[in-house]
Amino acid sequence: MQKTFIGPHLRRLRAERGETQGAMAKALGISPSYVNLLENNERSVSVQVLLRVFEVYGVDWRDIAEDDGTSQLADLRAAMQDPLFAEIRPDLPQMRAALVHAPGVVKSLLALHRAYQGATDQLLSVAESDTLLGAPRLSASPETAVHDFFRRNRNHFRELEDAASQFWAGDRVEPDEVYVALKRRLRDRVGVTVRLAHVEDLPGTLRQYDEARNEILLSEALDHTNRTFQLVHMSALLESRALLDQLVAKSGISDPRGTARLKVELANYFAAAVLMPYDAYLAEAQATKYDLDHIATRFGVSYEQACHRATTLQREGAQGVPFFFLRIDKGGNVTKRFNATGFHLAEYGGACPRLEVHVSFRMPGRIVPQFVEMPDRSQFFVFSRTVDRPSWARHATDNRLAVAMGCAIEHAPSIGYAEAFSMSGAPVTPIGINCRICPRANCDQRAQHAAILTRPVDEHRRGATRYDV
Repeated sequence: MQKTFIGPHLRRLRAERGETQGAMAKALGISPSYVNLLENNERSVSVQVLLRVFEVYGVDWRDIAEDDGTSQLADLRAAMQDPLFAEIRPDLPQMRAALVHAPGVVKSLLALHRAYQGATDQLLSVAESDTLLGAPRLSASPETAVHDFFRRNRNHFRELEDAASQFWAGDRVEPDEVYVALKRRLRDRVGVTVRLAHVEDLPGTLRQYDEARNEILLSEALDHTNRTFQLVHMSALLESRALLDQLVAKSGISDPRGTARLKVELANYFAAAVLMPYDAYLAEAQATKYDLDHIATRFGVSYEQACHRATTLQREGAQGVPFFFLRIDKGGNVTKRFNATGFHLAEYGGACPRLEVHVSFRMPGRIVPQFVEMPDRSQFFVFSRTVDRPSWARHATDNRLAVAMGCAIEHAPSIGYAEAFSMSGAPVTPIGINCRICPRANCDQRAQHAAILTRPVDEHRRGATRYDV
């Protein structure tokens, strides 16, 4: 069972009430030395002590035990790879100590570094343009705000999981009857009918909710699995509006673009949880070593939906492999990202060209496995595959994207796609986040001079690329 550490939370709780460690120890019925060990994360906390904290201080033990240290440590390690910190880079024990003893400072440092990265990127964009007129305000994009909120919650929302588990209220619905059952549910519960529309009646649109007519229009361009998914998504928006609004309010996102995007992603999460119940999905994933094509078939969903659901299996005491999810288009642009790992996904620009998610376009439908190493020497197992999108007309039949799933290398033995490799002798590809912020100066795939590399190129030497120093 995973150990739970609450040091920073406990220290903050004590400081807010002006208590000494001795006073807290007396209130909780434990020794002052044990309080000291808990606050320094030198001991994990027991369920009994957590319940005592709830009873004495009136806080929810699940909230105080919420562990955001893993993602914060990963973010801190990634930030410290910036050449800005080359002369003063702390080692891993120092970073862990900072998270324990000064979590507020770490949070502020990460916020400052994100702002620095965003400002650098946008200033570079301004420099490349002909005019400063209309330059965007330096702020996080809606997608980044949503990604950060999901990451803070380890890509897992127990409130949505609980609601999804009660969706059918104990009724058994056979997999081949889900679509019809959803249409009936929408009609009976919220008075909304569902109609399949011709492509020409919904140009450029896959789903449209006509609130005035209480009607959901689904494009015939959608296949059966996606029609089903869209109906569960709409059920979340219509039936669980209060729950979604509550989560949006907790997110801290105020920009209307961000709150709208967040609500859509939370409804997508809910739909995946309904169609792929947590316990059943986890059992199937572990039994098949994450054979995602098989899982998609078993639950009647698409490969991409099965991949996305795998990133959410972070329930305390019943965790799956922590994955990151990356989707790119044929131009290399990152169009969707979710992360439950220490892998740092770029906010701006495309994915690293050495990541073989790009290669998968040459082998449609086939799994492309790869071991990679980030500049901080952390290693990951990544597997990629193309997915096809709905097509409206013959000129758009090759509407294809690629998705990559990755996990820390220690989890690779749990993944069937890694079985063909020797864990000790598998070739490892050095990659970066993307060219603009990658410190690998002599990479033969470099597309542009990195903003963080200040050394000029040697005019007397031509390397693998024109950016080679």
